Amino acid sequence: MKTPAEAPVEHRDERAAPAAEGAKSPERTRGTGKKPRGTGRLTDVLLALASAALGLLAWGILANSGIDGFPGPVVVARRAGELIADGTLFSDAGASLKRVLTGYVLGVVLAVPVGFLMGWYPVVRRLIEPWLQFFRMVPPLAIIPLAIVLMGIDETPKIFVIFLASFLSSVVSTFQGVVAVDVTLVNAARVLGARDPQVFIGVVVPASTPFILVGMRIGLGASWATVVAAELIAAQGGLGFRMQQAQLYYDLPTIFVQLIAIGAIGLAMDRLLLLAERRLTHWQERR
Repeated sequence: MKTPAEAPVEHRDERAAPAAEGAKSPERTRGTGKKPRGTGRLTDVLLALASAALGLLAWGILANSGIDGFPGPVVVARRAGELIADGTLFSDAGASLKRVLTGYVLGVVLAVPVGFLMGWYPVVRRLIEPWLQFFRMVPPLAIIPLAIVLMGIDETPKIFVIFLASFLSSVVSTFQGVVAVDVTLVNAARVLGARDPQVFIGVVVPASTPFILVGMRIGLGASWATVVAAELIAAQGGLGFRMQQAQLYYDLPTIFVQLIAIGAIGLAMDRLLLLAERRLTHWQERR
């Protein structure tokens, strides 16, 4: 026979069980704020389409606002079709993309080890950083005339200034990534018996990877800006070259086509880098 003191306890347990079950039920968890993965992607697509529609609407309003010679979307689309049909757009885009990829890859490949050396060894940092900061203050566009005089008007000066632009952006980000590594992580690895190569590979490289990828994205934008400027000065083909030719004849639709092509190719390359960043730094918390 149960005592009166035990009865209330038994009564409370019976009422707590349904409450606990209710807390785990789907109805009680609907307001957690977490959305299915597919819903998030659909929202991103819809927002991107809405953004594109608003941009086209604003463009059309500007074209019809009375600005002299300002082409609308329809006129630019018609001109783009003509340049695609005769192969001019693909030829120019291929020439510019080849220059960008060559200079950009060379710059990143050299910048990452240099940035690691500067961040890991203070002596190397003191030797290189003054020169690095000096050249960072000189815009790569200002070096184009000197590069053309010293290297000629072929592909070498164009690739060189693209290399310089991507190198300076990537090396600074890599260096900042190394020096920003939490000292506690490094000391903990050493306490556990890890040597310098193990600490570098297992702690420093993963922790600095987000900085490296950000520098690569910045360097990509600098590379496209530099190649267009280089093609404006001395080139026989490319998107910048075609813009210069169109400027001479006041061909605004062609200029717009080249600008859109540069933006579209650059955006696609940036999205690829962003995808690589998410894959390589999936452990990092994001908003």
